[in-house]
Amino acid sequence: MQPTNIETLKFPIGKFEYPETLAAETIQSWINDIEELPLLIKAEVEGLGNETLLQSYRPGGWTIQQLVNHCADSHMNALTRFKLALTEDNPTIKPYAEALWAELPDTLELPVSISIQMLEGIHAKLTILLKSLSEEQLQRTFTHPEYMRTQTLAFTIGSYAWHGRHHLAHIQLAKRSSQ
Repeated sequence: MQPTNIETLKFPIGKFEYPETLAAETIQSWINDIEELPLLIKAEVEGLGNETLLQSYRPGGWTIQQLVNHCADSHMNALTRFKLALTEDNPTIKPYAEALWAELPDTLELPVSISIQMLEGIHAKLTILLKSLSEEQLQRTFTHPEYMRTQTLAFTIGSYAWHGRHHLAHIQLAKRSSQ
């Protein structure tokens, strides 16, 4: 079933919901989602022409090209955020203007294959790091000044797993709307 309203187009898999009780299996499932994301994105964009890569999933939304490049930028920041939280006591991370990053020449002009290569490397590093985390390390935190909140690494794993699936769904929507 194809989404019909703007809210559903913005959030095709729904908004991220952190469970009240977090099971080890849930964290492992999130890590698996993170590990698989580069292959899933690569499969979705393989063989797409420039016209399709410039297709958006909704009016005013990012193109497939911008979505792929955004995932690389975002998850590059994620790796840094995890490492900061593991090596510093509740660091304040630096937010970035993701909408402005999506308009920079590297996002608009470079082939998506470059960002897919980045995602493959970032996610390989991230997966090894996340699989090694102890229960105590999962509770380490960083402060996100844009949202005025402190969040655990466990929450952050779930958030980035959701983020990847969220934008993968956007890519799939954009492909369907181009047909």
